[in-house]
Amino acid sequence: METHNETSQKMTPKFFFLSLGVLVGLIATVTSFLNLAFETLNFKFPDVLNATYQSGYYSYNYDGARMAIATLIIFFPIFLILMRYWRRTAGAGLGKTDAGIRKWMIYLILFLSAVVVAVDLVTLVRYFVAGEITTRFIWKVLVALIAAGFIGWYYILELKNKEKIFGIRVSIWSVIKSTIIVLALLIWSFTVIGTPGQQRIWRLDDKRVQDLQNIQYQVINYWQLKEKLPATIADISNSISNYQIPVDPEFEQGKAYEYSVVDVKKNTFELCATFSAKMPKGWVENPDYGRGIIPMPAVEVGTSTSTMYPYPGGGVSDSWDHDIGRTCFQRTIDKDMYPPYPKPFKQ
Repeated sequence: METHNETSQKMTPKFFFLSLGVLVGLIATVTSFLNLAFETLNFKFPDVLNATYQSGYYSYNYDGARMAIATLIIFFPIFLILMRYWRRTAGAGLGKTDAGIRKWMIYLILFLSAVVVAVDLVTLVRYFVAGEITTRFIWKVLVALIAAGFIGWYYILELKNKEKIFGIRVSIWSVIKSTIIVLALLIWSFTVIGTPGQQRIWRLDDKRVQDLQNIQYQVINYWQLKEKLPATIADISNSISNYQIPVDPEFEQGKAYEYSVVDVKKNTFELCATFSAKMPKGWVENPDYGRGIIPMPAVEVGTSTSTMYPYPGGGVSDSWDHDIGRTCFQRTIDKDMYPPYPKPFKQ
């Protein structure tokens, strides 16, 4: 039979794993919160030194923000639930060992908060010294300080076993305040990077551009092989190579890709599609820290050469710019850039 002294020294698995869960949940929540805030600020205030002027939607640009949003949405409620049970278990009375675990966990959280703030501030100052724009730098510093200050303030009160502040229970006040902060960040992030519905529309249009590029390549390849343009879009289909003509992602709604020959002598053709949104343009923070975008093969457009990425000033890079609705793209194959393939020697 256990004595009272033995019981008071006991460490319960329940409290140990609750403490571990709270620690993991807090780390995941704070990390995703800061990542999302920083990613959103990068999109809101892009720095031309670390950005690329783009036109169109590029899904990989938003991967960091998506992961931060998903982690925050899942781990933040889990953390609140675990924290509630952790406080309830601690309030019911702890053995000496569990009380020690509680104190160690709180000190560890305070220590990690201080480390996170120090590392973030060092990183932010480093980028600021390198020339990062002041507005974004100030907002990032404020976000890091607010997050760490709120966590430090709460757990210092927890360490002092303070139940109420301003007549309101500390736990209730902190849940309400943290929930408001997290929801505000999520809503603001969606207004900057686009709602899930907007992201889907942009992805659909991006697929349309990729499909038109695919069709364009096949038309050029057809001309190089036969020295004539295909009469219809069906002519580029090839059962031997198993090439199938791309289908508009919303073909059930009557949308389809169109191809027509404009001028046989000049090798001019036209591709058309119906888009769901205006092509977004502007500076986009480069997740690869300055790695340039590789342009697609060029074709002659009017009197100039074009890549798939438009840039300010017009002229050379507006070949896939589109508005809402049906948009057509006229192409003229340059014989010098795309000469016919040599014919097999006949004996």
